[in-house]
Amino acid sequence: MTNKNVRLMIYISDNTDKKFRAYAAEKGVTEQLKADNQMLWVQRMNNIRNRATEIVNAELIYS
Repeated sequence: MTNKNVRLMIYISDNTDKKFRAYAAEKGVTEQLKADNQMLWVQRMNNIRNRATEIVNAELIYS
């Protein structure tokens, strides 16, 4: 893998992580929710992860 590819992968990973954390905070997905209702927490976290990934892909890869 070239240096450019590695940098791009790191950039994508960092942006996805930032968006993921921001959306989780925005939607109120907390450790308290995890303790109270694990299934709902997992559903919301999966939704947020997929949303963040799609947005980063659209911004960086598909444009």
